[in-house]
Amino acid sequence: MNELAGMTAPGNAGPAPLVTRERAAVAILFFLNGMVIGAWAPKIPFFSSALGLNELMLGVMLFVFGVGSLVMMPVAGLQIARLGSRRVVEITTLLFIPTIVLVTLVDTIWMGVIAIFLFGGLTGAMDVAMNANAVEVERNMRRSIMSSCHAFWSLGGLCGAATGGLLIAALGVIGHVLLLAAVCLVLFFVARPMILSDAPHPGEVSQRAKMPMTLLPWLIGLVALFSMVPEGTVLDWSALYLRNELNASTEMSGFAFAAFSFTMAICRFAGDFVRDRFGAVNTLRFCAIAAICGLVLAGQAGSVPFAMIGFALAGIGISNMVPIAFSAGGNIPGLAPGVGLSVVTTMGYSGILFAPSLIGFVAEHTSLSTIYTAIPALLVVVLLLSRLARHADRVVED
Repeated sequence: MNELAGMTAPGNAGPAPLVTRERAAVAILFFLNGMVIGAWAPKIPFFSSALGLNELMLGVMLFVFGVGSLVMMPVAGLQIARLGSRRVVEITTLLFIPTIVLVTLVDTIWMGVIAIFLFGGLTGAMDVAMNANAVEVERNMRRSIMSSCHAFWSLGGLCGAATGGLLIAALGVIGHVLLLAAVCLVLFFVARPMILSDAPHPGEVSQRAKMPMTLLPWLIGLVALFSMVPEGTVLDWSALYLRNELNASTEMSGFAFAAFSFTMAICRFAGDFVRDRFGAVNTLRFCAIAAICGLVLAGQAGSVPFAMIGFALAGIGISNMVPIAFSAGGNIPGLAPGVGLSVVTTMGYSGILFAPSLIGFVAEHTSLSTIYTAIPALLVVVLLLSRLARHADRVVED
């Protein structure tokens, strides 16, 4: 979540080598988490069919996913402060992996509610823990690694989404999820010996409890919120859109999020260089325009290939919008970085967690094509607020 925290190298010591065991470990954790979430995208239609859900009821289920995440995120944060990020990331990862199996096996509404609450909760808890560990690795290396960590998450999402439909068609829903869980366990046990051990940070608890009274962090939080709503919409609804409204096959339904994740991953790897070269304001404006064009193209596409091109273009745009917002939030003049980031990250992640469920209510009365055409209106607001991104450039200037 704190994608751009710890950008400035502490002290005067030079940076560590580009690749270390600890960096490899945290990259594997991001990839693992992204792969599960990517694999979830093509499974959503089967989850919906198994429980007999219409779009309205599926929206409620996705809302429960969001509730689970926001309940467990602060719990994970408190445990990280008390125990350190290594211990928490190990526990949450081991608990997270079985939840994708659990949501596959449900056959009643109430079992579905419990399963998706746990899935969302442990997704959020692992997200907090692996980001916290990445911050510690970054400080230890005296080198920025956050953008690349989130690029590995996007690569994981790409792999999970691109192979999900194909493996479901070949192995069945149960066979696919058991293979996925097994691969995740192997990745975890490869990463575990290399995970950086860090000391607890009890002082962070009281700092995070303080909320700023100035307007600026909340406006930057609005940028993060409106940047992450489209990302959540693509994650949770693109497979259904291709399958139900564009008549895509099961094998093709996961490729919308795969195309989105592919371009997002590439642009996140390049994101720090592009921002340093052109400035955060210009980068944010370009990204917003690209995302607007991509989502409108996806929403108005009359065929699967054009929709996938639209989602790929949207991935280019959305890729670096949130990192810029997080960086700006952590570099507000006169405000402690943790305080600004706490506002921006909470607002941002509420968009990716809760907006897709609200979209279910709207889609019940309109269509997903209409949704993808209308969502870019939020990105127009991001364009209007783009001057706020100048605070992100303080990372380079300092």
